[in-house]
Amino acid sequence: MAETLSAGSAGDRIIRNGIFLAPFHPTTEDPTLAIERDLDLIGFLDSIGYDEAWIGEHHSAGFEIISSPEVFIAAAAERSKRIKLGTGVVSLPYHNPLMVANRIIQLDHQTRGRVMFGIGPGLLPSDAGMLGIEVATQRPRMNEALGVILRLFRGETVDQESDWFTLRGAKCQLRPYTRPHPEIAVASTVTPNSAILAGSHGLGMLCVAATTVNGYDVLGTNWQIAVDTAAERGVEMDRGRLRLVGPVHIAETRERAVANVAYGLGEWARYFRTVNPASPPELLADDPVEAMIESGMAVIGTPDDAVEQLDRLWQRTGGFGCFLQLAHNWADQENTRRSYELYARHVTPVFNGANRDRDGSLETYSKNSQELVGQAISATLESINQNSDKIQQAIKNRG
Repeated sequence: MAETLSAGSAGDRIIRNGIFLAPFHPTTEDPTLAIERDLDLIGFLDSIGYDEAWIGEHHSAGFEIISSPEVFIAAAAERSKRIKLGTGVVSLPYHNPLMVANRIIQLDHQTRGRVMFGIGPGLLPSDAGMLGIEVATQRPRMNEALGVILRLFRGETVDQESDWFTLRGAKCQLRPYTRPHPEIAVASTVTPNSAILAGSHGLGMLCVAATTVNGYDVLGTNWQIAVDTAAERGVEMDRGRLRLVGPVHIAETRERAVANVAYGLGEWARYFRTVNPASPPELLADDPVEAMIESGMAVIGTPDDAVEQLDRLWQRTGGFGCFLQLAHNWADQENTRRSYELYARHVTPVFNGANRDRDGSLETYSKNSQELVGQAISATLESINQNSDKIQQAIKNRG
């Protein structure tokens, strides 16, 4: 089986922490301030140790208002130091592949290797419609564009003509800063196309519907398809590059978390029902919050609930490299940031066993504390007795 297990095993689980920023902003708020808040969020996540942030590309439907993840990443990189920034995703059928390759290479240099290249066919049919693209052609065009971009990343000169682009002597002026090129991840939902594409080239996978019923059901299957495809081509798949996306909002208590999401979850659910008539059934329930909690589609609760979700996903997949919280703005800014901070402090460290050795050290000391403290007291008294003459003399001198 062509697979590496850098994500760890059940006894040694190490996952990274990140977000998937579509973003989702209701039409009732100022879009300029919303984008500014997204940029500030990246800086905040960088300051509390988040590893990754992926930024989407959308052109219609009103809620998801970043049209160029590359432009956003360029600005976010100036407000952060270590967090890696990914396109989540570039919709390849919308762009000439030479232009995409050049933009990603430039970002790779500007960020000194912090950019990641997420790709997809395009999500909203209304985006494709405005560009005169037939939805049925989007996946084949994504596959075709990726092949060209990989050649350009390798420094090759490309002559290729298709029914939607023409390249004559096309070559990138710059080589990537990251060698051989920035990490590439393919967006995956339910169909096996992305798994086959990822396996063909040994790429990462962005499972953007990992916690929905359909997405959860195919998690293990699609990864296995990628592994099998890779094996046929002599390529290795790395579980460290398997990323799962799911909604999370946590607080000190479940009751507080539920109260927090009353701020914006309703509008978010209405948007999803509008753009996708086949929305998850939880969003059609009388109480979407309770329905999402019960089904496991979302974590709305405590850090312990989030750890349980990670355990469930780990068992389903056999291991993965990064969990990306879906940035949804269900709560106001203060409680949203509080949720991200609680996750960084109490979820990923627990799942990864970051404090295992500390716990062991504390337990060992606790079991032997009476003896150890007794030894320390005895040593102190002995030192005082040995130096009693000097102590008495010092007292007389002070008097």
